[in-house]
Amino acid sequence: MTNISPFKGKTGAKRILSATGYSMAGFKAAFFNEAAFRQITLLNAILIPMSFFLNVSRVEQALMVAVCLLALIVELFNSAIEAVVDRISLDRHELSKNAKDMGSAAQFVALTLIFIVWALVLIP
Repeated sequence: MTNISPFKGKTGAKRILSATGYSMAGFKAAFFNEAAFRQITLLNAILIPMSFFLNVSRVEQALMVAVCLLALIVELFNSAIEAVVDRISLDRHELSKNAKDMGSAAQFVALTLIFIVWALVLIP
């Protein structure tokens, strides 16, 4: 089978090591280039440790942590969409605006989910 991309083709441990390096580079790029990613990282640095000191079940705690991490995942995708749109063109275009707005909407839903889950768990 012929590889479609020259960047593909690594297998086994070499692929895992390469993928880990790419992931770390992605985290670094997001942290140093995206204020929203830093803000959500800070929010997670507060909420996740806090969840360990609350009188909640393990399932509730897992859900509280999961929604926090989900917001980080969504922000990484949102930042990636923005980077690709800006790479293609900095010209204003309705489709570019739609793509960026939809990424922002996804993040809004993720942050709303944090609020709802934490409120449902903590408010009797």
